Amino acid sequence: MKLPLASGKLVMRGVKDLIHDYRGAIGSVVGLQLVSSLAGVTLPWLLGRIIDRIQAGVASRDWVGQQMVIALVVVAVAAIFSFLAEYRARVMGERIFAHLRDGLVDSVIHLPLSTVESAGTGDLVGRTTRDIERLQFMIRQGIAAILMITTTLVVTFVAAFLTSPLLAFVLLIGPLGVWPLMAWYLPRTVPAYRSSARSWADLSGSVAETLDQADTVDALGLSGKRIAQLDVIIREIWRQERYSAWMRSWLFMGIVCATLSPLIVIVLLGAWLVPNGALTIGAVSTIALYAYQVRGPVWEATFWVDVSMEAYTSLARIFGVAQVEPDREASAHAPAGTPAIVARDVCYAYHSGQNVLHEVSLELRGGETLAIVGPSGAGKSTFGRMLAGIHPPTSGSVTVGGVRLVDLPESELHQQVALVTQEQHVFTGTIASNLRLARPDASDEELWAVLDAVGVDWVRGLGRTEAQTSTAQSVPEGKSSAETEKTGLYAEVGGAGRKLNPAQVQQLALARIVLLNPHTLVLDEATSLMDPSAARSLEQSLSRVLAGRSVIAIAHRLYTAHDADRVAVMMDGRIVELGTHDELVAAGGEYASLWESWQQD
Repeated sequence: MKLPLASGKLVMRGVKDLIHDYRGAIGSVVGLQLVSSLAGVTLPWLLGRIIDRIQAGVASRDWVGQQMVIALVVVAVAAIFSFLAEYRARVMGERIFAHLRDGLVDSVIHLPLSTVESAGTGDLVGRTTRDIERLQFMIRQGIAAILMITTTLVVTFVAAFLTSPLLAFVLLIGPLGVWPLMAWYLPRTVPAYRSSARSWADLSGSVAETLDQADTVDALGLSGKRIAQLDVIIREIWRQERYSAWMRSWLFMGIVCATLSPLIVIVLLGAWLVPNGALTIGAVSTIALYAYQVRGPVWEATFWVDVSMEAYTSLARIFGVAQVEPDREASAHAPAGTPAIVARDVCYAYHSGQNVLHEVSLELRGGETLAIVGPSGAGKSTFGRMLAGIHPPTSGSVTVGGVRLVDLPESELHQQVALVTQEQHVFTGTIASNLRLARPDASDEELWAVLDAVGVDWVRGLGRTEAQTSTAQSVPEGKSSAETEKTGLYAEVGGAGRKLNPAQVQQLALARIVLLNPHTLVLDEATSLMDPSAARSLEQSLSRVLAGRSVIAIAHRLYTAHDADRVAVMMDGRIVELGTHDELVAAGGEYASLWESWQQD
């Protein structure tokens, strides 16, 4: 399954909305470019006028000098207003691009997780990288170029008709000659651009999956298969890019002929009409200069039409993200207090007809710690996502106080239950900004409190180290020693900042969840990237911090189950045992076998 593409109608509606939203800025750019274009067409008119006056013998040296001064002023005016138009257009392009980029980020954030998982990472990565880069070039530079090209062509044609209606029609040969070329070119290349975008998305997904699961690839000896898959995709991309390059080559050769034709025709007509007195040499010279001026915009126009088709394809893919239907609709509010989470006959299928959960029922007691254990593929993580409200069940329900989790608004859902997995991310910024994702209004003291609560001491140490190694820079004049202690919180991490190891990333994620303060927490092997002693220490710290709250711990280290109030054993998508550690060991069932094997290891 791939994410949808927006229809041509939706893309055009989106473009019209952008034009409407930025109509003031567009009008400003057009106005500035209009002045620049008027100044630009004045120069050939002045030269033609000078030629005619000199030929008639009525042009004095002083008059010619005056005209040349005027020509220099015209050139200066054209350059100044062209610069202003370009500047305003670039600023407008940046704003439009930021608007589209923010809209895409918002759409991606609110995508149903089930849709992301079924579509695969490659398609989404391709839309947020290659497609946004293509669109970025078009918006940041293309909008300015297209507005300037359009204004220049219109003003030049009007000036040519005012100079000589007869020869002005010749200028239309260029655009009219390019039109059939584009009509031949576009139907043959737009599908190629779409196919290329899909292939690049497949390449991104294949590379990302191979790198993310490099250990598994090496362990199972899959390197050859993965490389062969990449080779197939790369060959397909090469074939598509080569085809597009050949098509562009034929297009450019046709454009050369189309843009040179008006100049040749004007010279031939001038040689015939001037001796007959139908035209003056000055008029022919002016129109010839206009024809030469038009060549550049026509060339640029064909280039930007080609880029526009690529951008159109990318825009359809970007707008398509917003077309994904939500898998839930907020229609209820959570009850007051801290009601328990209850799962009733929960079934779930990633693919229709292939259930991975089979009528699972579980009632979580308020304030208890429940460990879910079982072999890989038993459905533990999937069930954890149901309990966290990430996925709506295929059938059955997961409720809190009688209200289905998937019926709650996101803000209320996160106050009820939160999921922490081993897959966490550090955003570029400070440690404080990463923590405040959970609660933007949290004070520094509250941030230190949650860090201390989960036993994260390296942040405070980072602050002291930086203060010692760069005393002159880290303690600005007027700052107190207490304020320098905040250096650790405000140290840059991610991107070009300090690199954190996986264990530190998980610690920050857990601290963030403590700051969020939900009444139920689902830990899906959230400490698996730490060494056993550090993980156990952190889990003990969490148990103290989360006292009175419900915790569901999906674990592969059975000491977590040993410490839990109850243990649920999952096998083949079902809960086969439920009870305390001692009860399940005494029962001699699946859990007892797991416990015995784990102790022997």
